[in-house]
Amino acid sequence: MMTRHKSAILCAGFAALVASSAVATAQPATPASVSEILPLYPKGTITPLPVPEIREDLQKNGQINIRNVSEPTLEIFKPAPGTANGIAVIVAPGGGFVTLVYDNEGTAVARRLAQQGITAFVLKYRLSQTPADPIEMQAEHMKAMGGVMARAMDASASELPRFAGEERAVKDAARAVRIVRDRAAGWGLDPLRVGFIGFSAGAFAAVDVAIGDPAGRPDFVGVIYGALRTPVPKDAPPAFIATAANDEFLPNDPVSLYDAWKAAGRSAELHIYERGGHGFGMTQQGASSDHWFDEFIWWLQSRGLMKPVGAQPAR
Repeated sequence: MMTRHKSAILCAGFAALVASSAVATAQPATPASVSEILPLYPKGTITPLPVPEIREDLQKNGQINIRNVSEPTLEIFKPAPGTANGIAVIVAPGGGFVTLVYDNEGTAVARRLAQQGITAFVLKYRLSQTPADPIEMQAEHMKAMGGVMARAMDASASELPRFAGEERAVKDAARAVRIVRDRAAGWGLDPLRVGFIGFSAGAFAAVDVAIGDPAGRPDFVGVIYGALRTPVPKDAPPAFIATAANDEFLPNDPVSLYDAWKAAGRSAELHIYERGGHGFGMTQQGASSDHWFDEFIWWLQSRGLMKPVGAQPAR
């Protein structure tokens, strides 16, 4: 992503993803044409940030980012009537735990999933507080990303330290899994086919929740340009892992993650595309990474996860 948007964007998955052309408004994001937005916690049960949520429209590339999230939600995208297959997938956008790349790694993914008969839930998870000014925020985060860049350049495969906002995001991710599973019957979903797919920072959360408390684990996980988190338990869910060989930030982690999954005796599939950079999401670049979504769907089909409600998937 850095190579495509150097003048406007630091990185779709880790950095602030803000530009001088951004128009920031201190108001909750309420995208149109959704069936429901569900609060993740009862009002007053978690402590909000002392600043309002910010929605940023990056005019140059049509990107929508959300910052200073302290009241997480699930935005639900349902398939057309008569097309639902009973699968649920929670989608976690990236953004370095300081912003959410809400359309390219969130709602755009959810809409494509809904077209496949999958009920999708975009997770707007809690983030670290950032300055309201997008330029100031970008400068701060560029400093914080120095360690990640240095690690990428020396080809290290060591596990990255936890990010400041990662713990809250993982708690929200696990709660989202529990909510969807508990309410599955009311949405016409199979509680044994609740998946989670994350991008960059959202992929960190996806791995964390997949190896965490069994009560909050999804039944399958998608890790798109994500990173190594350990230890991987012997009952971790099957994983679909995708990345680009020219990822500027996490060039080696997906292979290490795949190896960790296989070492635990768990099912995993790894795709390394020649081009795409970090943060390709749903952006079409004329590269093979454009087709990661199709291969994710094929992977679900190969595991028997696209069958009607009540069918037993592969484990």
